Amino acid sequence: MRILYIDIDSLRPDHLGCYGYHRNTSPNIDTLAAQGTRFDNCYISDAPCLPSRTALWSGRCGFHTGVVNHGGTAGQPFIEGPSRGFFDTFRLTSWMTALREAGLLTATVSSFGERHAAWHWYAGYNEIYNPGKWGMDIADDVTPYALGWLQRNAASENWFLHVNYWDPHTPFRTPESFGNPFAADPLPDWLTDEVWQRLWEGFGPHSPQEPHGFGDTTQPHETFYRRFGNPDQIDSPEMMKWWIDGYDTAIRYVDTHVGRLLNLLEEKGVLEDTMIIISADHGENQGELNIWGDHQTADAITCRVPLIVREPGSKQEARVDSALHYHFDWAATLIELAGGVVPENWDGKPFTAAFQAGREEGRPYLVTSQQTWSCQRGVRFDNYMLLRSYHDGYKEIEPIMLWDVEADPHEQNDLAPERPDLVQKGLSLLAEWYGEMALTSQHDVDPMMTVLREGGPFHTRGMLPNYLTRLRATGRAHYAERLEKLHPNEF
Repeated sequence: MRILYIDIDSLRPDHLGCYGYHRNTSPNIDTLAAQGTRFDNCYISDAPCLPSRTALWSGRCGFHTGVVNHGGTAGQPFIEGPSRGFFDTFRLTSWMTALREAGLLTATVSSFGERHAAWHWYAGYNEIYNPGKWGMDIADDVTPYALGWLQRNAASENWFLHVNYWDPHTPFRTPESFGNPFAADPLPDWLTDEVWQRLWEGFGPHSPQEPHGFGDTTQPHETFYRRFGNPDQIDSPEMMKWWIDGYDTAIRYVDTHVGRLLNLLEEKGVLEDTMIIISADHGENQGELNIWGDHQTADAITCRVPLIVREPGSKQEARVDSALHYHFDWAATLIELAGGVVPENWDGKPFTAAFQAGREEGRPYLVTSQQTWSCQRGVRFDNYMLLRSYHDGYKEIEPIMLWDVEADPHEQNDLAPERPDLVQKGLSLLAEWYGEMALTSQHDVDPMMTVLREGGPFHTRGMLPNYLTRLRATGRAHYAERLEKLHPNEF
């Protein structure tokens, strides 16, 4: 079995043509979707980057691995203690280990492990190729490694190649020579001048007045981001268009590189015999909850990801699977499709028979987590997403919020005040999930509590005093007063 897994960072489904986007961002990906299965409700269990890929590659949610943050204690897996043998759990039961035991050669082209010091993520790989730019690689840096590997190995019988593209992640850095394919295209309908004005007057990290963080030039990463020519502020509807064009152009740029990989497989005569998978580590808020170009919440925008599977030898018509799936449910299914056995400690549950039969067979609800920019858990059930916040990440977010994700996909109308029945249902499902996690955990710690006790989400720690000063200096003192009341001990 040949498997090419293309992992595109920060890619939200609804900016792809095959998911209904009005711009032509993804012609090569759309062609794959027209030949395979498009999953409409695939969610990551833990956001963003480090927790998400740890969960997918381990088959276990952050509650069980301990990895829910980008720093601090919860940025590392739980210490296994005296029960650890010569090999740790990641070595014994990771996704790549299971595929290797099924007889596949496993390889990755990615700088992810180095970017996040996620050394556990490498477990099970035969071969590792690091473009070496700490996640600031562009597709032109990544594709040569992937093409070289395919030149050497495409004709072999059993392999899994993971190729990681970063370009949709801010700062936007598509080569100028690529141009702007969307200069004449309108914005998504919901991004009106009135919406921009309301969001401009708002607040929070990665909001229009602080699109690189908190507007704090003493922070090295904010200074670094400005080196790429991205705007200091999204200070007009015209700049809002520049921002969305930049994101969409990055997607189109990656799509051209997807085409290069597919062309080589065709030249080698194995394209029709190769399973092609397109997915992401998380989505990307582009205005939702007043977050621009980042992934700071446990909502549907950050946690829903594209999943497109074109099976080997398949000439089938496009199929849509609308059932609720975790990303590691698909990983478990792939193990079985490859002839392997899903490790017993996995939270991921395969739906192999249903997939092969073309049936929808998912979960009754999903629970999502975010602990790096806020402390939240989300519950996706029926047509709804409930968001329970324990730390707002200095954003205009209420402790409990609820949206109809079908009628209100951009989360503009919080239903929590008027639908206490749905709020109660969501909270009941969250309590049920928590009980299951606690009873099956090998550790006596909820990693979210570790994050809260260590000072809150990693990317907001220590940022409040300077941000309050900035809010007052920019005519937003009422928001500073709000944050002071909500976080009296964070000074």
